[in-house]
Amino acid sequence: MFEGSIVALITPFKDGEVDYEALGKLIDFHVDNGTDAILVCGTTGESPTLTFEEHDRVVEFAVKHAAGRIKIIAGTGANATHEAVHLTAHAKEVGADAALLVVPYYNKPTQEGLYKHFAAVAEEVDIPIILYNIPSRTGVEIAVDTMYRLVSDYPNIVGSKESTPNMDRISEIYKRLGENFTILSGDDSLTLPMMALGAKGVISVANNIVPREIKALTTFAREGKFSKAKELHYQLHELFKALFIETNPIPVKTACWMLGMCEKEFRLPMCEMKPENEEKLREVLKKYNLPLVN
Repeated sequence: MFEGSIVALITPFKDGEVDYEALGKLIDFHVDNGTDAILVCGTTGESPTLTFEEHDRVVEFAVKHAAGRIKIIAGTGANATHEAVHLTAHAKEVGADAALLVVPYYNKPTQEGLYKHFAAVAEEVDIPIILYNIPSRTGVEIAVDTMYRLVSDYPNIVGSKESTPNMDRISEIYKRLGENFTILSGDDSLTLPMMALGAKGVISVANNIVPREIKALTTFAREGKFSKAKELHYQLHELFKALFIETNPIPVKTACWMLGMCEKEFRLPMCEMKPENEEKLREVLKKYNLPLVN
């Protein structure tokens, strides 16, 4: 159900508020370019700086604007279980197709704590849930054993987004949880190797600006056409790296501004790129013949 090319969508701001006009145009852009699903209120969507009210409204707006044309996944993770339950329940209420729940960050729970956290959400809210493992940001990794327990006990836990370079982990997840469990890459530059090991797609940052190319890469890989997927991977690799020249989502939102898709506006502690890095990003975008307007 959630495979292929999924965009980790930016949240556009204007004059300190969410820019819903720009957000609607971004959703239309991905419908028109064949993206398989949209994740709103993820890390790339600057979810940590959204108020609860803004978070709920962005999810509801995305569902209504998509109007069934594309699947909407809502980022509903939190480091407090009651907050994750609230956000996930709201996502289901307004019609989101799935929820992405990041491993609780900062407080570094034990594996038993992680099990109980995700179990509480899965038990309370009957919506497809994708776990999000990103130890570089959360400070703790969800063990494959813990994932196995969760999937065995809660059939609405259907997949995991893996932001880790550890390919042995991907192999272990695939062996333990099987073909029906959806592994998604959380890093554009690791999409091809993960899909070679059984992942079914990517939740992509680069998809914000090159959706057709990411769609093609994942389609080739899903069809077993790995020579064509490899060719695209290497064509896009410089762009993948440039979009992480500073902390995500600063570069990709800057790239979207350069392409006239949104304002170059962040919320602290996110801030504008260093001028020298912005210039490096601009030069990379030019190599891909993207239509720069700023």
